Amino acid sequence: MTVTVRFAPSPTGKLHVGNVRAALWNWLFARSRGGKFILRIDDTDLERSTKENEDRIRADLSWLGLDWDETFSQSSRFKDYDRVSETLRAKGLLYACYETAEDLDRKRKLQRTRGLPPVYDRAALALTDAQRQAFEAEGRKPHWRFKLSQKPVQWMDLIRGETVVDTASVSDPVLIREDGMYLYTLPSCIDDIDCRISHVIRGEDHVTNAGVQIEIMRAVIDVRGEGRLPEFAHHSLLIGADGQGLSKRLGSLSIEQLREDGLEPAAITSLLAKLGTSEPVLPEPDLMALAKTFDFEKIGRAPARFDEAELLQLNAKILHEQPYAALGGRLGALGVAEDLWEAVKGNVVKLADAADWKGVIDGAIDPVIEDRGFCARAAALVPDDPLTDESWSRFVERVK
Repeated sequence: MTVTVRFAPSPTGKLHVGNVRAALWNWLFARSRGGKFILRIDDTDLERSTKENEDRIRADLSWLGLDWDETFSQSSRFKDYDRVSETLRAKGLLYACYETAEDLDRKRKLQRTRGLPPVYDRAALALTDAQRQAFEAEGRKPHWRFKLSQKPVQWMDLIRGETVVDTASVSDPVLIREDGMYLYTLPSCIDDIDCRISHVIRGEDHVTNAGVQIEIMRAVIDVRGEGRLPEFAHHSLLIGADGQGLSKRLGSLSIEQLREDGLEPAAITSLLAKLGTSEPVLPEPDLMALAKTFDFEKIGRAPARFDEAELLQLNAKILHEQPYAALGGRLGALGVAEDLWEAVKGNVVKLADAADWKGVIDGAIDPVIEDRGFCARAAALVPDDPLTDESWSRFVERVK
């Protein structure tokens, strides 16, 4: 079996260290097995997706060295999704619902007061044709839910081990909105089957989704008449050095911002490749060397701490080992010659520090003179005779 993985960002914002870690692990696994890495742009949210964000995603991945073998946007496959959804409707697996957001909110509040989980009650399945027509006469348009089996879904997760999600405790997922636009779930399942994705590697916040998606994928395979389920690997999420979540800091930890701040791509990939594993974090500019050591068995379950101080230390170590030839173009743009780089590289944290050192060495010195009168009188007392071992002591005596 050919290993085929995908990284599927949504072009509604910037890439940050959290989702780039998932991209990197997918890339490392694919390259370690001689497989394929697919970049899929999940742009079904046409209102929030932008070409600018899509271009930024591609630029960030390229800067990090994460090349892809294939790429496509989900917005180019709406006709494929339509064909599958029509078949699911015909099979009774996709059903129309007419509740408003307010209706659903009232139901959830009532369930909570009764001590029940806020799971959709499937009231729409009991609607008569006359009731549906009445709703539509009011101007309501249906959203469409997938009818889950309400049974346990089990799989052997490559990181978490045996995992079970009971879909009886999960609401039937909404796959199509009132305006006819797809939420990400159905397109993602269809694409994973059609692209023969062998492994889905992503954060553990998708574990419950996996149980739902496995049921949808099975339905898609039945519609297609071919295909197989991928294997799943759900890794822990990143937290800050203080043990808190990174959600409020993701703007400052975007790849674009880290690049603008002068971080080296190898520092980012060296850190993210090993965070959450049993292996030490070491500077490694060679991505293929990182790929050779990638192993699901080395990945732990505990949240992984992302420490910016550790990132800066890695950045410095990587630069300290770089010969001028490897950085010549960038150093040349800073006006830093090879001899200067070799002299100062052991004292830089970011490449721009070399330019600061150039300023120290080549820049004008503006002396700070204090007590000008005293200095002038002392200068007049400097001995005129040739300097000897006694000159300093004689000068000090004169000054006294």
